Amino acid sequence: MNSARGGSHGFNPLLIAGLVLVGVVAFIALWALVALGPQLSSGNDGGGHALSKAAPGFAAIVDLAERAGADVELRRHVDSASSEEPGPLLILTPKHESRPEEIAELLNRQDDRVLIVLPKWQTLRIPGRTPKPGWVSFGIPIAPSSALIPEAPLGKVDIRTPDAKAQRVAADVGGRRFSAYLPEDAQVVDGDGIEPLIAGANGGAVLARAKDRDIYILADPDLIDNLAFASRNRARAAAMLIDAVAEDAAADGFAFDLTLNGFGGQRSLLRFAFVPPFIGITLCLIAAGLLALWQAWVRFGPALKPGRAIPVSKAALIANSADLVRQARRELDGADAYVASQRSAIARRLHAPTGIDAQATDAWIDRRLKAGSDLFSALARRLPLARNKHEFLEGAQALSDIRKELLRDG
Repeated sequence: MNSARGGSHGFNPLLIAGLVLVGVVAFIALWALVALGPQLSSGNDGGGHALSKAAPGFAAIVDLAERAGADVELRRHVDSASSEEPGPLLILTPKHESRPEEIAELLNRQDDRVLIVLPKWQTLRIPGRTPKPGWVSFGIPIAPSSALIPEAPLGKVDIRTPDAKAQRVAADVGGRRFSAYLPEDAQVVDGDGIEPLIAGANGGAVLARAKDRDIYILADPDLIDNLAFASRNRARAAAMLIDAVAEDAAADGFAFDLTLNGFGGQRSLLRFAFVPPFIGITLCLIAAGLLALWQAWVRFGPALKPGRAIPVSKAALIANSADLVRQARRELDGADAYVASQRSAIARRLHAPTGIDAQATDAWIDRRLKAGSDLFSALARRLPLARNKHEFLEGAQALSDIRKELLRDG
């Protein structure tokens, strides 16, 4: 059991690799959704825009126009100005919080054929009390600020809500006559740079047009929003209204803007990283990161510690000393010391007489060798006279063989 425990790993490398891979993919997906989320959202959030199916939204008029065979576009990006004739009627549905600069930018990019539908409702959704997803619980009519409409193309425009009853009024827009159903306390606009097309109940205009451009303002959104589709007559009037405005502007379709409601591709470095042409750079960076992870996986485990330059042992000391002698090319100078070390080792182990000199010790060693073998004394005299490393190694090996034979330590 102990051996099994010692051989088991503290963790599974495949499991760790899977966790890292899932983390990387989740991180990339998170930032991609953050960058592209507005463009991928369904938009059914109860707001006042073309994707909303709540009362202040405009999904009904969009669906009706598509069923009637009209060319309908939901714009999630800001197009550059185009002088094509004819072109679609751009329908802007700003919020109360929208900035006039954003609306002015859209008006500057669009030469003509723009309908601005002013906001009216502040809605609230209460969890558990909303009948369907995307609907709202209740709404409060609040007129937007007059500063919402930019002054550059339209001049000073005032937005107000006069007291008036709900009523039906006759309308003549673009050569088309129809009945417009005004809600109670309908919002109206006044200004020197606009001319009324559908008058309000107590002055002002529910639908107005700029004097020098085909820019229209629908002051009260209840004439065409989903709330207008509560009855057949009001739904027919809503369809007639936008069709008449498109006829008056010589438009051949409808383009509902979604950027003012937060569903467009606003300028951001994060979004640019996931759309052409910068998506190529992003993919290269992701590939580089994956290669770095692969390199880390190949050398999986703790980093190797560098070993000592000089190991601690007798063998290492001898090897280093021999290497120094070799590098200095002084191998032959150690012949006398080698002979003396071999003589001393044999004499000590075999208990040679003490007090005799080296020559007598060599003769004493010779008497203990087998007959016919090389004499120790002859090798001891010849080794210091070696002329090269080959002769030196041959003599040293012979002395080592004599020592092994006598001492039986080989």
